[in-house]
Amino acid sequence: MSLRTAPILTSTFAVPPSFSPFLRPSLLLAAAALAGCASDAPTHKGEAQAAPMAAAEVGQSDANRMATLGMRDNIESLLRLADKLYRRNPAEWRKTSAVSRDAALAQLRVAVDTRTPWPELQGKRDIAALSLALGPDFKGDRVAAFIYASADMVVTAHGGKTSFYLTDSLDAQYIYNAARNIEIAVWMLSNRRNAAGQPLLLADEITERERNLSFEREFGKVIGRLDLLSSVLTEKYRRAVITYVQNLLGGTFLQFLPVR
Repeated sequence: MSLRTAPILTSTFAVPPSFSPFLRPSLLLAAAALAGCASDAPTHKGEAQAAPMAAAEVGQSDANRMATLGMRDNIESLLRLADKLYRRNPAEWRKTSAVSRDAALAQLRVAVDTRTPWPELQGKRDIAALSLALGPDFKGDRVAAFIYASADMVVTAHGGKTSFYLTDSLDAQYIYNAARNIEIAVWMLSNRRNAAGQPLLLADEITERERNLSFEREFGKVIGRLDLLSSVLTEKYRRAVITYVQNLLGGTFLQFLPVR
């Protein structure tokens, strides 16, 4: 029985009269607890969404498509992290000319999507930009600089592209290195302090009353996608050979024979 079709527990529960009167209150209490758990459980957690079909996909292998979708999701994760960081560090977006947090995010999205150099990074790109954004003496909008530099580093590891086709070549080691760079950046974000001894940016929070690890989870998604793509790319040529052999065997031995 699947979770989607499983019966929902309700508070209606009849105790057979044959049960001992000493057990009946315990059974009723257990039934009420189960009903409460069932009523609190979410009934729908969304569905897997397929991207719209595009004619350009004809020129993509499975690995190309995986890399393209992974890049799309990684950029979205980084921009989602920018929103989260702005919410916890509103002083950062106020350093810009933007009139609101949403306007600052919109400017950052355009710069990331078009790979327009971010002025406060002084023309630096890739890991050089990331080092500057996480430097204790950086005075600009650290959220935008950090997210832009992270996105630029990830795109650079993919050969400077965000969509991939049969003519493109991806280096598994560079993408693996990008995952490690994100890990290092997250560690620096958590442990480095500015001149006043405060964290560079407020992110995850663990207190007696609250445990907020949403930043770590989102960064973990980026790292996981990069590591998976790196692993797939290391087996690209092996899988090509295996697929060829499978097709060869299928064409020769796995066809049905005529019966008339």
